[in-house]
Amino acid sequence: VQLQASGGGLVQAGGSLRLSCAASGRTATCYHVSWFRQAPGKEREFAAAITWSTGNTYYPDSVKGRFTISRDNAKNMVWLQMNSLKPEDTAVYYCACKRSPVRVGTSLAYDYWGQGTLVTVSS
Repeated sequence: VQLQASGGGLVQAGGSLRLSCAASGRTATCYHVSWFRQAPGKEREFAAAITWSTGNTYYPDSVKGRFTISRDNAKNMVWLQMNSLKPEDTAVYYCACKRSPVRVGTSLAYDYWGQGTLVTVSS
């Protein structure tokens, strides 16, 4: 599975961005497709996940109500709509695919990663 993230950029606090993740290859093997983020000097953290087959979604408390993950199975696309952005959302955002149904929020459980896209939120 190959993943390609795009859509990052510079936005003011309170603004919105939509990230895209284009998947190719054996995408049917992905149980979860997720977004993680990594801020400078910090560990990679879970941002959102979607179950590829059912569309069930998962969010950490830090983004719940502001971020929305969605997917189009036919187009092999996943999006992350980010609203009400805060400076602390500044990070490189990665999309990832996991074949197992467990540990949705654990980066080590993921099998495939795309390159990151940088999101910078100015205050």
